[in-house]
Amino acid sequence: MSESRFLLVRLGSLGDIVHALPAASAIRDTFPDARVDWLVDSKWARLLEGNADLNNVISMEGKSAAGISAAVRQLRAAKYTHAIDFQGLYKSALLAFASGAPRRIGFQSSYAREGFASVLYTDRLNPRGPHKVDHNLTLAERAGAQVENPRFSLAVLPEDDERVSRELAVHGLQEYFVLNPGGGWRSKCWPAERYGTLHRQLAERYGLRGIVTFGPGEEDLAHEIIRAAGDPAPIALPLDLGPLMAALRRAKFVVSADTGPLHLASALGAPVVGLFGPTDPVRNGPYSSEDVVVRNPRFSETTYRRGASYSPSMLSITVEQVFEAVERRWRRST
Repeated sequence: MSESRFLLVRLGSLGDIVHALPAASAIRDTFPDARVDWLVDSKWARLLEGNADLNNVISMEGKSAAGISAAVRQLRAAKYTHAIDFQGLYKSALLAFASGAPRRIGFQSSYAREGFASVLYTDRLNPRGPHKVDHNLTLAERAGAQVENPRFSLAVLPEDDERVSRELAVHGLQEYFVLNPGGGWRSKCWPAERYGTLHRQLAERYGLRGIVTFGPGEEDLAHEIIRAAGDPAPIALPLDLGPLMAALRRAKFVVSADTGPLHLASALGAPVVGLFGPTDPVRNGPYSSEDVVVRNPRFSETTYRRGASYSPSMLSITVEQVFEAVERRWRRST
């Protein structure tokens, strides 16, 4: 099948793109001579830059008609034989359809985020396996891929490593751990003051200082952690995607709720402790069996509703539980 040409559609977001990477790797491993391209929103294109499994990353300005039209023209010119939609939205399904690929693979309406999108696929599948990575691999297998050992292909660029090195040098840091307090929905976040208390205990235990990573609109969380941590306080570092990858890869360990940087850190091989409440770690947790998840099932009702306040399930997680989970993960990595 050296003439096969695959279009992979996963426009965003960070964690969801990470969870689709093994599907791209499986396709590349099975069809080493095929063309494999990925259509992604320009916001997340850096995540795929340098990916050895891909021939081309098609970065789309998805909020403008001109950007979408330019992307569609590029898709149609490639004459793909397969389009695989990992996203399951009307928009992603329409783009797969607009590519002109005669075979379009996606999830059945009962699973797709926007069920009616499935009418645009030629192949509609119910996912197999417990995890989102397994679900995405189901689509790759329908396209003919052989799945053996799922892998995450990510490239940390030298310039991003250099920028992080400069930032660390300013603060006199060489070794560190990462606390990531954000999470998009406040209901799946852990309170910032508890991260601060955790930092104080971890700094005393391991003789390390922490870095707090955060995204736009999360500055208040970083400042609250610093206030609660006391001395030595963690360092707040707002990082673009490339430098964030470099910082996470170097970390001694990462503590985060269910959000993109958690999954990115695990995929980069950093030791991870994931904090879970409303979302199911079996489906959405770190993919590595070495990583540790903290969840209190008797306080947790699995839901993907986007709550605006801390959920009872996340509030039930104590600092002592997380500290003990870090200890367990540390022992596995040393």
